Formats: sequence, C-alpha cells, structure tokens
Amino acid sequence: MGTSSFPFPNLCAPSTASDSKLKPRKPFSLPADNDGQTPEAAARNQAPKSKASSQLKRWSRARAIRSGRRLDRPVTRTDEARPKELWPVLSGERSDDDDDEDDEDGGGSTAGKAIYMVSDGTGWTAEHSVNAALGQFEHCLVDRGCAVNTHLFSGIDDMERMVEIIKQAAQEGALLLYTLADPTMAEAAKHACQLWGVPWADILGPTTEAIAAHLGVLPSGIPRGAPGRQLPLSKEYFKRIEAIEFTIKQDDGAQPRNLARADIVLVGVSRTGKTPLSIYLSQKGYKVANVPIVMGVHLPPTLFEVDQRKIFGLTINPVALQTIRKARAKSLGFSGEMRCNYSDMDHVRRELEFAGKIFAQNPVWPVIEVTGKAIEETAAVVVRIFHDRQEKCSMPRISKRY
Repeated sequence: MGTSSFPFPNLCAPSTASDSKLKPRKPFSLPADNDGQTPEAAARNQAPKSKASSQLKRWSRARAIRSGRRLDRPVTRTDEARPKELWPVLSGERSDDDDDEDDEDGGGSTAGKAIYMVSDGTGWTAEHSVNAALGQFEHCLVDRGCAVNTHLFSGIDDMERMVEIIKQAAQEGALLLYTLADPTMAEAAKHACQLWGVPWADILGPTTEAIAAHLGVLPSGIPRGAPGRQLPLSKEYFKRIEAIEFTIKQDDGAQPRNLARADIVLVGVSRTGKTPLSIYLSQKGYKVANVPIVMGVHLPPTLFEVDQRKIFGLTINPVALQTIRKARAKSLGFSGEMRCNYSDMDHVRRELEFAGKIFAQNPVWPVIEVTGKAIEETAAVVVRIFHDRQEKCSMPRISKRY
C-alpha cells in the first residue's frame, strides 16, 4: 500500500497510473517544522480555515445531540503530547466562531471517548469493522464504564478534507480509523496522524496488502464507487435483485403457493423478526418466504409439501416478546381489547406454547432462539445450517434450539 519513506511535499501526487482516474485534489499543507518562525507564527500559517473547522464541529455536535448527549468544547490532551507548533491552536486560542457555537450548544460535558471513522466510499466497511470490534467491549460499554462516541466521515476523497478531520480528532483526543483504497491517501493520513499526535489504525490496508501478496497482483487503489471505476453487472447482482423482489412479495404468508420456489422459509409468531431477517437474507441472494403462526389459524398446506429441510422456526423469550408487542401496539394505535390480546403476557405465553407444539411435531425444522440476537447473528445461523444441509452434512432428526 505505502512505503516507509514518503515525502510530505508529494502527498497529493498520484503514486500509480490508476490514480489519474480519481478526482483531482486541491493542494494542501501539513504542519511542518518552524523553519525559523516562532511557534505562534507557524501555527497561524498551518491553522485550518475557520469555516471548515466550524463545519466539522457542527457535524460532531449534531451526531452527539442525535444520540441524546450535549457537547461542550472537547477536552484536549496535555500539551506535552502535542507538537509544539500546535500549542496555540489547541490549548486555548479560540475564534469568535467557536465562542458563538459554544453559546448555541448551551454547555454540557463530553460523554465518552471519540472514535473517528474515515472512508473514501460509503463507510460500510469501516462502520461494520468498528462495530464488530466494539462487541468485544460490551462488558464495559453496557454499564457506560467506558462510553464511546463514533463519528463516520464518508466520501473523503481529497487530503484537504482529511487534514481538517485529523485536526479535529487532535482537538477531541479521538482515535482515527480509516479505510482508504488510494495508497497515497492512506500514507498521507498516516503521516498526518503521526505529526498531530492522533492515534490511528488502517483497517483496509493490511488486508489489501496480504491479498496482493497472495495473488501477486497490485491493487487498483481506486475506491468503490469512484467515477473512473465501472464494474460490470454480474449474475450475482441480478440474483440478489430477483431474491429481494421474491422475498418482498412473500412477506407475512402472502402467496403460499410459491413456497416451493423459496430457498428458505421462516416460521414463527408475530414479532419474532421474520420480515427483517427475510430482507437481510434476500440481500445475500436467498429467496426467502415467511409464514406467521397464529392461534386458531391453520398453516398453509403447501408449507408441509415443500422440502422440510429449508424451513426454520423462530422463537423468543416471552418477556422480550411482550415488550416488543407493547411498543408495536402503541405505535399502531391499538387500544382496549385488541391491545390486551396482542401484548397480554398470558396470550403471549399461549402463542409461544402453540408454536412450540408445531415445532415439536416437525422435528426436521431447526428452531432458532432470537432473544438478544442481532439480525446478522440469526442470519449466520440460518445460512450455516442451510449450507450444511445442501452439502448433506449430518443433522440430528430432532427439533434443536440454536
């Protein structure tokens, strides 16, 4: 991806022929040595434009407000940890714009440590990688012992914007994680973080380098979705589109005559997550149908005529189901007897027992416990069992809970 020796004057110069396909970048300057100037003069020369800096602060505050927090001026690290050139910028010299914004926010305290995610594309890779990593810290995130605020900056395709984000990260004491396909951008971001004392990590780089070494081919360095990059529409793309269209039409037991065409059939009581799970699996290319279990209503006969190995039961803890149903009934405006029948605990338990009897009568159906599981986790279980059966791996002939 990059080299250890990378001169700062050439940060914006394309490193490969493929870089010419990217958008032209505006020249920029990073903080450098004093070169005979006083620290104050060097800082003034390298300080960001107030307009861009203010915009970044508004982004940060907006994200915090949406999550229910109020932000004051970010708490910065000790002066000894920063380059001397940055002391006047980060240690108390504030513009009038900053004062106005603080007045508008009304004060407060910064809650949690900031993590900046920077991407030259949609940010999907960065966001999902960070969320997966944060899952390893649930033991302290749940009780807010080590609260974290994540901020995603997507579509960052020039170094001027990158430097503004890094400067803001330095002010907030944030960790910066990036997925940058262009090796020039990635190397420049690394050097800028080192210069400004910002902790950083390259999410995409090591994996790309490992694949390049394995294949013996250099990466293109062009972000996905870049103007110069045109990918052909493959069979897999059209397969996913067809699967999504099929899944939408088969939602909530519609058109049971088409169950034989489905790759996967989900069965469960109301609010066990059948629809969102179906849509998620369809985006992976699976045609999914879901059938609700309702007391007093017979399941469609075609459900028992199709290949039983592709049917999956979904169940949930009654307390969790009641909580979900109460929220759903309130949002739909249910009242009186209708609301009680839908979310009453006795009714919930009877429905789950009724579903449990159906699952017991069909031991080939795997039964997945969805309580506390994210859609991705449930989908992973479904896909694993589905492919195990496709490859004729041994499966117990009993109703097994997952």
